Amino acid sequence: MKRNVLPVLALALCLAFTCEKPTATAAAPQNPVDLTYAAENAVNSVVYIKVTINSKVQTIQYHDPFEDFFGDFFGRGGGGSQQRKIQTPKRTGAGSGVILSADGYIVTNNHVVQDADELTVKLNDNREFKARIIGLDKTTDLALIKIEADGLQPIKVANSDELKLGEWVLAIGNPFSLTSTVTAGIVSAKARSLGATPGSIESFIQTDAAINPGNSGGALVNARGELVGINAMLYSQTGSYAGYGFAIPTSIMNKVVDDLKKYGTVQRALLGIAGIDVSTYIDAEKEKGHEVDLGTVNGIYINEVTPEGAAAAAGLKEGDVITAIDGKSIEKFGQLQELLVNHSPGDKITVTYLRDRKQREAKLTLRNVQGTTTAVQNLDTEAMGAALRPLNDTEKQQLSLPYGLVVTAIRDGKLKEAGLTKGLIIMKVNDREMRTTDDFEEAVKAANLSTDRVLWIRAKTQSGINKSFAVELADPKEKK
Repeated sequence: MKRNVLPVLALALCLAFTCEKPTATAAAPQNPVDLTYAAENAVNSVVYIKVTINSKVQTIQYHDPFEDFFGDFFGRGGGGSQQRKIQTPKRTGAGSGVILSADGYIVTNNHVVQDADELTVKLNDNREFKARIIGLDKTTDLALIKIEADGLQPIKVANSDELKLGEWVLAIGNPFSLTSTVTAGIVSAKARSLGATPGSIESFIQTDAAINPGNSGGALVNARGELVGINAMLYSQTGSYAGYGFAIPTSIMNKVVDDLKKYGTVQRALLGIAGIDVSTYIDAEKEKGHEVDLGTVNGIYINEVTPEGAAAAAGLKEGDVITAIDGKSIEKFGQLQELLVNHSPGDKITVTYLRDRKQREAKLTLRNVQGTTTAVQNLDTEAMGAALRPLNDTEKQQLSLPYGLVVTAIRDGKLKEAGLTKGLIIMKVNDREMRTTDDFEEAVKAANLSTDRVLWIRAKTQSGINKSFAVELADPKEKK
């Protein structure tokens, strides 16, 4: 289950479905750092995660070219678009995780557990436990799961900001299902951005400790055996280790884990800009034959300001260059993302920036994805107040509908408040076709993280009458 990102980048998806020593003239060669203490102390905090994805029935669209030619002749109408149901096989995968607390909280990668129907955690002492998902965050590729067990050995968490280039680190995980594997390397770079996933937060620790499929979610530790990062990706042309791996720093992990515990979703503070590294912008302009003098060669060039966002409210504009936040120098976009991820909506910051090569300052209040300064609540689709199921084949034929979700029961909740009743058939939500209950859940989650927070529902009665509804997800008090 490998995913290619960029021409030479492959995710180290742990969901894997089944030099000569230097010589010295005066003394014998020695390892510059004794890593045995770190390995022995950290290895019992890293777990093996088995992921099970059950068999499912899915409806897929496919194109039959023969219908284009013979459909009219046989009276079937033209067009080769067809639907059919397929049975997906049961799949299993494996990954890694790190024990954070004695009461069973374990951090791993989002891509390890996001599709899991069942999770089994195996400890280094071979005990096994069922796990449940506490929260997922696709933006940082982190997830929090929990087991109920005694005698756990939580890892000590260090501040990844204190890591230095060239510092020795260990990667601990379960590559290729080889449990409790330890590899060593150094910190090759910090605040590395790869552009792996659009919209993601990337400020990776780069290391040459060997990371392979199965390592994802495992621990990157320093020479004292303290956690400094969660292994996530590898840089490769083949999908296997080729020199560099990437880990999510604990400076990002700590805030994400705390939010998932408290809210079930991450309270992400947004500056309200899109930008790139100044060096990247200058290089791009030079390729176009343009000479650029921004007054600096480091920082973040703003190429878009979100209307009604925090930056726009503070007067920042396209073409400005951010050089510092709260007095801390910002040279790369990864640094900006790492800094902002530790803030919450409502926090006030001071932005230092250049405009026309002159330094300025702006004080602003960070906002959430909904454009407010309050905490974003994780909206449970069950709280919408309705039970839904897809139309079966008989109903599709009798009602002459290609898809839809039937409201089989309704109770007090937002759908009932909007006027929906039992028996209605939901066809579309925010222009998305409703073929499965997963479609509905994803539409609700997306709307909850939008600025207007409204579900526009198009439905039909059993008698074929079209209906439309607007479901307000925000409570009245939130709009004040």
